[in-house]
Amino acid sequence: MNDLRNNNVHRIIDANLNRVKEGLRVCEEITRFVLDDRKLTALFKFYRHQIDAIVKKVYLSSRLLEERSSACDVGRRNSRSELQRAGLRDIFWANIQRVKESLRVLEEFSKLKNKQAALRFKEIRYKVYEIEKKSFKKISALSDIR
Repeated sequence: MNDLRNNNVHRIIDANLNRVKEGLRVCEEITRFVLDDRKLTALFKFYRHQIDAIVKKVYLSSRLLEERSSACDVGRRNSRSELQRAGLRDIFWANIQRVKESLRVLEEFSKLKNKQAALRFKEIRYKVYEIEKKSFKKISALSDIR
């Protein structure tokens, strides 16, 4: 793989690592402080740390940071829909979708670097599907708190 393509893969990995961890943290905060659900909170935290462990084994943090170009990112601007949330349910659902999408991107692009990492991201993605299912009833019961 030439350097330009390699650098782009590292940018993609870096952006999606940030996105998945941020999304997990938002969901974790809702299950912790709004739902007061110890088990769901622990699951979100566990998978956030699992992602960190995969990254430490496979990717050099310095390399990911070196390729980061946030200021020049053409996708940096928020879309109007990202600025609109009706309440906590919307915040949770937007972030759980972000998590699943980012895990899929990490899975696909890790296939270029480390197939074991790709498999681990896939496993976590399926675990997140289960956490989403467990969270659904509790999150849906939330009143529209703003």
